[in-house]
Amino acid sequence: MTESPDPKPIAALADEGPTAPPRSHWRDVWDQFKTHRGALAGGIVLLFIILAVFIGPYLWPYDATFIDIRARNQGPSLAHPFGTDQLGRDTLARMMAGGQTSISVGLTAMLLALVLGSLIGVLAGFFRRLDGPLMRFTDLFLSLPLLPLLLVMVLLFREALNSTFGPEKGIFILIVVAIGVTSWMPTARIVRGDVLALKEREFILAARSIGTTNFNLITRHILPNVMSPIMVSATLGIANAIITESALSFLGLGFPPDFPTWGRLLNDATQYLQDYPERVFWPGLAISLTVLAINYMGDGLRDALDPRIRGR
Repeated sequence: MTESPDPKPIAALADEGPTAPPRSHWRDVWDQFKTHRGALAGGIVLLFIILAVFIGPYLWPYDATFIDIRARNQGPSLAHPFGTDQLGRDTLARMMAGGQTSISVGLTAMLLALVLGSLIGVLAGFFRRLDGPLMRFTDLFLSLPLLPLLLVMVLLFREALNSTFGPEKGIFILIVVAIGVTSWMPTARIVRGDVLALKEREFILAARSIGTTNFNLITRHILPNVMSPIMVSATLGIANAIITESALSFLGLGFPPDFPTWGRLLNDATQYLQDYPERVFWPGLAISLTVLAINYMGDGLRDALDPRIRGR
């Protein structure tokens, strides 16, 4: 007669309950991102700036284009915390309106650069016969002086786009396209390197062995695994686009004079630098804080998305 099994181990296993569900990849990324204090602070600052420039105009009583000659050249006060300009326009209202334009240009130009860079990087890394021509094309763009190229593009196409879409929409399209087509090269090189390493992995070879088409390999297996460098490039691309737009507006080749951007506000303030230096301080501070916050977020995303660093 055999002995019955000891019921204690079975009861102990029953008391343990169901196992915890597996953690998602993005939950691990968020947990790692929260440990990066600079990235978390940068995200809070950037969120505050975005809310201020896009929601603030609905709460602030002054319009960015309202002219009050009697209140011109005033310093900071309760009515005008950032003062007024030479036409009596509220500087805080113009800062919020300028932030809308600068951030919109940065986001849109970044999206265009990411699409171009990711497309060229994936094609160059996945198809060997396209690698040489596409990378030489990328090297050609990298060797071009970007600021003179941007100036030439603005001078050549500004009038045609203004007559077609209007002075504001035309210059917006021109600046976004000009920045986007001159900023995709770093993304392309990073994505190409990751694709070259990924396409030799076992899961790609297994998918190819069962007859998966190249389109499905790229969309279902390659692109999801190169999203990490693409997202990091996105954060850095926004900062570079904001700086480039501000530089063009500062040189007087951006938006019209009556259409505020942070770079245009800097350009207008340089004429009154000795008498009213605070006019240079506010747009310069806004540009610096935005770019610094985005760069810190990029550092945090890079650490959170890298599996070799995550969990340390």
